[in-house]
Amino acid sequence: MGDMPQEADCSEFVEVDPTGRYGRYNEILGKGASKIVYRAFDEYQGIEVAWNQVKLYDFLQSPEELERLYCEIHLLKTLKHRNIMKFYTSWVDTSKRNINFVTEMFTSGTLRQYREKHRRVNIRAVKHWCRQILRGLLYLHSHDPPVIHRDLKCDNIFINGNQGEVKIGDLGLAAILRKSHAAHCVGTPEFMAP
Repeated sequence: MGDMPQEADCSEFVEVDPTGRYGRYNEILGKGASKIVYRAFDEYQGIEVAWNQVKLYDFLQSPEELERLYCEIHLLKTLKHRNIMKFYTSWVDTSKRNINFVTEMFTSGTLRQYREKHRRVNIRAVKHWCRQILRGLLYLHSHDPPVIHRDLKCDNIFINGNQGEVKIGDLGLAAILRKSHAAHCVGTPEFMAP
């Protein structure tokens, strides 16, 4: 079989979480302004997951901002709804100065990517997606304390195309609804209210 080209071994983990449960591959699923998302594997459940990595210096300008980040991560762990992306675990890597968190992975990527690939979609399917998004928003806004996403757009809605299931994700900009946080102007400019 010497004529067969050698394939790169994609099964090797390049990083493992502190518990040894999650292993990260060197495959980037997506990049944002302040984070990189990698393909990873949950050895306990036997499922693929998304390993999100955020550089601490992007958030840490003050101790108050670090405290806010920890509060938001704790909040994400408490959210349980079928239309909100599942959040499994998080930890801080002080040596690399980043925070890592593991979420569920979606087979078809974001709603934007899915719609670019599948341009002709019946209005019934679009309505089904909208109902799921609205259920997720109702859950977030009814949460105690209420949660506002602050950057809801097609890039932050994820889809499993084989099931027509959509979930709100990328809650990294979410904030506990307090006057001090809700008053700040954040989000993607072209998706913000005038």
